[in-house]
Amino acid sequence: MANTTGKLELRSLTKEFGNGNEKVVAVKELSLTINPGEFVTLLGPSGCGKTTALRMVAGFEAPTSGQVLLDGEDLSSLTPDRRPMGMVFQSYALFPHMSVFDNVAYGLKVKRLSTSQIKKEVGEILDSMNLAHLNNRAPNQLSGGQQQRVALARAMVVRPKVLLFDEPLSNLDAKLRAQMRIEIRSIQRRLGITSIFVTHDQDEAMSLSDRIVVMRNAVVEQSGAPEEIYRRPSSVFVADFIGRSNFLRVSAVKSGTAGKVAVEASGVKLKVNAHPKALKSPHPHLLVRPESISVKKTSSSSKSRKADEGIVKNVVFYGNHVEYSIETPNQTIAAVVSDPIYDEIVPVGAIAKIYFDETRAWLLPSESATIESSE
Repeated sequence: MANTTGKLELRSLTKEFGNGNEKVVAVKELSLTINPGEFVTLLGPSGCGKTTALRMVAGFEAPTSGQVLLDGEDLSSLTPDRRPMGMVFQSYALFPHMSVFDNVAYGLKVKRLSTSQIKKEVGEILDSMNLAHLNNRAPNQLSGGQQQRVALARAMVVRPKVLLFDEPLSNLDAKLRAQMRIEIRSIQRRLGITSIFVTHDQDEAMSLSDRIVVMRNAVVEQSGAPEEIYRRPSSVFVADFIGRSNFLRVSAVKSGTAGKVAVEASGVKLKVNAHPKALKSPHPHLLVRPESISVKKTSSSSKSRKADEGIVKNVVFYGNHVEYSIETPNQTIAAVVSDPIYDEIVPVGAIAKIYFDETRAWLLPSESATIESSE
């Protein structure tokens, strides 16, 4: 199934609701270029502006200022139905009185394609998504995953230049969400459709995206590839929102060698990579992910333990990994050990030695705002 794809540009896109003292800025000066075939996720907590931004792209909300351009054409004057875009909603939005075939064919009928062409196009997309055997069923005869695939097929059969996803997996259970992530990404890659996906789920963002745009309080906090966002976050907020984090208390910082920075964090001396602003920050934070920490048994006693040792307060065994909560003299540390040897698991109440992988640590500038939970 052939497809043309587009280059999408958001230029200083701003949306305000209300006026005067009641004015709320939902999106502020959002500028973003999404290249043809790229899969970009807008990620952030509720109220950060990501859904409003998507609705402006789709045409459901008019920008207060700024532009949405597709292949250089300003879309401001085009209503949603005239924009060459497909949208997949959280609620699926399937017509309950129509069969799977008719739901998928709806957009093609609006475009007044011939009956034979509609049959051909719908047949192709249903085959590609393993839905052909369900073409005569009503939506209420389908599982949640099947309904989501039908909604996706309906959006893609019209061959949009841009595909928009408004938290489409939030109504599915965890296992089905994981399956649908793989399916959506596979189809998007095969067809090469420029895509914007909105979610507050970090796992969805990490597994689907070529690029993640983290939003906070109506503005972009950071934009980059998933690995960059995870390993080199630009702020404490991004670090804490993407994945689990340990923020070690830093008592000393000085320039090191080979681009590294020498720090003393929670009483342990390390040489780490750093954000450019971290050295000038009065109270930097050292980010160490739980999976970048090793935990070993030690013969130390509670009275003689060192800065890199702590009392195991909690152990959870998941089979393929173990999660620890360890109380050190300075703070409580979360650690995740993959593929554990059962006999080497340190029990609750014992003293454990902690090893930080300094090659994976990242020094961040201080942040005046309270660290927000990613839960």
